[in-house]
Amino acid sequence: MKFNKYWLPVLFMLSLAACDKELDLDPAQSISEDLALSTDANVKSVLLGAYDGLALDGMFGGNTMRDAELMGADGEIRWVGTFEGPRFVFFHQQIANNFEAENMWVDAYYTINICNNVLDALDVVNEADRAQVEGEARWIRAMAYFQLVRFYGQAYEPGGNNSQLGVPIVLRPTRQIDEASFVTRNTVEETYAQILDDLTKAKTLLPEENGVQANKHMAAATLARVYLQMGRYADARDNASEVIESGAYQLVSDYAAEWNNDDNSSEDIYAVQVSSQDFLESTLVVYYSIPAFGGRDGDIEILQKHLDLYDPNDARLAFHYEGAGAMRTGKWRDQYRNQPVIRLAEMYLIRAECNVRLGTSVGAPVDDDYNATHTRAGLPAASGVTLDDILLERRLELAHEGHRLHDIKRLKGSADGLNWDDNKLLYPIPAREIEANPKLQQNPGY
Repeated sequence: MKFNKYWLPVLFMLSLAACDKELDLDPAQSISEDLALSTDANVKSVLLGAYDGLALDGMFGGNTMRDAELMGADGEIRWVGTFEGPRFVFFHQQIANNFEAENMWVDAYYTINICNNVLDALDVVNEADRAQVEGEARWIRAMAYFQLVRFYGQAYEPGGNNSQLGVPIVLRPTRQIDEASFVTRNTVEETYAQILDDLTKAKTLLPEENGVQANKHMAAATLARVYLQMGRYADARDNASEVIESGAYQLVSDYAAEWNNDDNSSEDIYAVQVSSQDFLESTLVVYYSIPAFGGRDGDIEILQKHLDLYDPNDARLAFHYEGAGAMRTGKWRDQYRNQPVIRLAEMYLIRAECNVRLGTSVGAPVDDDYNATHTRAGLPAASGVTLDDILLERRLELAHEGHRLHDIKRLKGSADGLNWDDNKLLYPIPAREIEANPKLQQNPGY
């Protein structure tokens, strides 16, 4: 199913707190929220718009996944493109008006506002569908907040009070800009608590099957990812195990078959739906690929330091290719193909990591989960797998998919000489937001 957002009423296009005065005017093509949210069919149409919001380039359409790799590059990839925004991200030279930080903020709160409108109108949804609609809106909102807090707030620290600043939590629709719109930043602890609240409720509300839209397993997979980032290993393990044991997804037998597909593979838990007929495209393809396959000029090059991490017989190494004078990843090669965001391979590696950390074997022995991806890559089965083995396997299996920066932070590593908690590994709060909302506090150094 492909989503189209052109129908969306202008009222949902308000950014949280930085709308220019011109946006207070009522365009002729806009319609009131009373009409837009007055019927079951209309609310469900608005919900589809939230999926499109989640797929915008400032969310999971590609740019934030790209930036998570650029900020954690550490000599493994290189930005050579001409666009200033990603170049400043790559060199850790962002300023408060960097477009990438602004783009994510606007797209995320745009999407959150759509979800809030849907949740505010649940009473007009057919009773039989109400729980599912609520679950989908909560899952989308949690996905947006999870991206926000990881880019604008310092990392969650297990055992800490996590009073460091996160992002503003807004749970009611923003339909006009007034004093109530001038919100402050919640703490990281509060932001994660809201994410977990949305996801745990979504998991109970969603069906097991729902096409390409959110289902119970998708909520569990997202919970596994969030709990891993928080260092709550038992919870991460159990949710990942639930997804694996559901049987709803299967690893594709050939690693290359997971990528550049028109439809979701058996491994895809959540993928951005892309087609040549839709307004969406994967910006990962735009920047990672080359003109021969529909990309730009090959803006991101894969360097030898990264390639040296692989065993020479690893199919994931072979999936890289040479083009336009540099090495490229085959993951984001072809234009107008679905873009995997959460896939089953990640669940195996989460369960393996958590089991080895906890000394448990919930769901399967550690070696078995590790070997699920390791042997698929054409490598011999391993035994006595260690935490270091699993972390390397995760790095190779999930390379170029938007995990690198977040893994550096949760593992307290470093990138380009910057420690995991360096403010240069954060986005700045966009300057236009600070100017419009005097209650917002900027990240240090910007």
